[in-house]
Amino acid sequence: MEVPAVNEEVPREPILTLPVALTAYIILLAVIHLRVLLPPDLENWTIDVFGFIPKRYDSSLLNLEIPGGAGAKIWSFVTYSLLHANLTHLGFNVLWLLPFGSALARRFGTIRFFLFLAVTAAAGALAHLVTHEHAVAPMIGASASVSGAMAAAIRFAFVRGSFLSFSRSDADTAARVPALPLSRALRDGRVLGFLAVWFGVNIVFGVGAIGVDSETTSVAWQAHIGGFLAGLLLFTLFDPVPRVRSDAANASSQDISDRI
Repeated sequence: MEVPAVNEEVPREPILTLPVALTAYIILLAVIHLRVLLPPDLENWTIDVFGFIPKRYDSSLLNLEIPGGAGAKIWSFVTYSLLHANLTHLGFNVLWLLPFGSALARRFGTIRFFLFLAVTAAAGALAHLVTHEHAVAPMIGASASVSGAMAAAIRFAFVRGSFLSFSRSDADTAARVPALPLSRALRDGRVLGFLAVWFGVNIVFGVGAIGVDSETTSVAWQAHIGGFLAGLLLFTLFDPVPRVRSDAANASSQDISDRI
């Protein structure tokens, strides 16, 4: 008589399988990047029309005509985030988006995920506008949205069972653990460590969203910070998962601290 095996483990789903929303977003970025195959004049036109240019909003530059007209003052708050300077720029943003964006897309669902990316992109553009009021160079790149996704993900990433915890679950479960309240998360050592490294790297190196003109390439690190802060502070408005109770949050954090 056969004895059924009792020690066989059910294969666990890889933590980094890509949800449909994130896959669609990456494909969208890749398709849009095919604009680099256009003739130079037409490619530059797309950057001027859909990139974020602070000088559009400068009332002192009345004699300058910028492609896109009044409509570009609205849509470029988001469309700039879909453009990239080159494959390295695109690849770097996608690389950072894979772990954090995957968890966030599973948690938020498609509509919330895309809306969140748009809101954090707009926040990044606003931060860039405030700090570069008269800038002529268009800003392009998804880094503000990527930064926002990273900030939102750390609200739950270190909670037990989530994707950066010591005892993580399968991808879907890891993405839907209750998040810590912001005040509690900001007292967690690993969250604070992540914040310190992230802000340090972005201030010193400004990796990601860049400004493009004919003579120079600069890093719009203020846009990263704008997107990051928006993701951190607005996460709760998008989160469909019920918040963890304060006593559960304390227990979860205690579990984390016991394992450090």
